[in-house]
Amino acid sequence: MHVDEISCRVARGSHAVLLLDRAGWHTTDKLNIPKNMTLIFLPSRSPELNPVENIWQYLRANWLSNRVFETYDDIIDAACEAWKNLIARPAVITSIGMRNWAHIGHS
Repeated sequence: MHVDEISCRVARGSHAVLLLDRAGWHTTDKLNIPKNMTLIFLPSRSPELNPVENIWQYLRANWLSNRVFETYDDIIDAACEAWKNLIARPAVITSIGMRNWAHIGHS
């Protein structure tokens, strides 16, 4: 469903490229890839190439580490609060996700 949702958001006549790690749910034969999308898989065991890994590290370091949760709902609440804190800081997201080698069209 996620891949289909992304596909629906791609402008007509355009093509989406998704960079993915090699998690089982990304590499399964059961995944139907829309024609307006190409998957590119990162090399195995290379989290430094995947900015999402750095986002998780930031969330843990700033809002989720060294805590004890009493209930499942407490975990969900903490995760939601951490996410809200993060999205309120777009410059932080950009700085975490930027890679010097990934700039296109910029000097």
